[in-house]
Amino acid sequence: MPDQPKRQRPRGGRRQPPGEENQLFRHIVSSMRNGVLAVHRDGTLALMNDEAYRIFSLTARPDDIGQPFSEVLRTRADIVRVLTAAFELKHLPNRAELRLKELDRVIGYTLSLVRDDAADTVGAVMFFKDLTRVEQLEERERLRNRLASLGEMAAGIAHELKNPLAGIEVMAGLLRRHVSDKLDAQSILADIISEAKLANAIVVEMLEFVRPIRLEIEPMAITDVLHQAVTLAESKTSRGGVSVTVTVPEGLPSIEADDHRLCQVFTNLIANAFEALDGKGAISITAVLSAMEPDPAFAGTPQEPTPILVVDVADNGPGVPAELSDRIFDPFFTTKTKGTGLGLGIVRKIVDAHDGRIDLSSSPENGTRFRVTLPVSSATALFK
Repeated sequence: MPDQPKRQRPRGGRRQPPGEENQLFRHIVSSMRNGVLAVHRDGTLALMNDEAYRIFSLTARPDDIGQPFSEVLRTRADIVRVLTAAFELKHLPNRAELRLKELDRVIGYTLSLVRDDAADTVGAVMFFKDLTRVEQLEERERLRNRLASLGEMAAGIAHELKNPLAGIEVMAGLLRRHVSDKLDAQSILADIISEAKLANAIVVEMLEFVRPIRLEIEPMAITDVLHQAVTLAESKTSRGGVSVTVTVPEGLPSIEADDHRLCQVFTNLIANAFEALDGKGAISITAVLSAMEPDPAFAGTPQEPTPILVVDVADNGPGVPAELSDRIFDPFFTTKTKGTGLGLGIVRKIVDAHDGRIDLSSSPENGTRFRVTLPVSSATALFK
């Protein structure tokens, strides 16, 4: 009997048994920094790693695998829609972005069809990454570029206007003394002085907006700042019948910040709420201690959660129209008949200087909420 040819051993060492290969595969998928989600052709969930659960803010359940993915992801309708369409599209997106509105989160994703040895489609897989912080950084960089160009122009204009405005105000005051017996002239000159003061105030606000912010950092209690901001907002804008509730838990630690600048932030937000409510309604101001989990997608990110202070200023007013919400922080944008449109721009600039973040959520049903997130320690850069 002729000798049987010896079977060649595969290069690369011993071939792993199927059980070990499956275990290695599960470890690889679970360790990935990207979200991975796979579904069968019949609509059942085949795989979903820990990062996918984290990005979608879902809790893993033992029986998720094998369940209809539309049921597992029932609170994430946009993802269900994308996965459902995967089997119907002729060309799947190699790189696409999706905003998950309910989570205020942006993901970048790739879709691929899974085919068997006969080239039949048996499933689909989605690879995705949380791009929320990346988008925030890009938005902040775009804002800085806009501010740099606007600031250079505005600073020059403001300096040129200050002296003529001061001269108009002084000369109108002198003229009033010479026509003290003419009431009509007195009234006109009073209007001139008033308008000159208003124009000068706009110039001063413009200069404040374009100047670099220099903070005087020291430990401060947020409770004192919020109560002072309510008082200052009442002096700027009529409160009317609006009720204000300030809720700060006992034992809240001090934060390292510029109390004067933060008071300016919350004074502006509260005054805006007074104007939006027009004398009736309610404002709720809350402060809580929280923590920001490290983003595994960023190399060098601290592994321990970062302590943060989250302050909400919410009202039950008419809300900000959806088409205006993206422009609300833009310099010189305003919906008021009188105003420079710099107030919220300055607010954002101050929050950025503290390495913090400010977010707006608004709807006609729920009113408007500004959320200010600040690091407890000034040495922490949350959103850089």
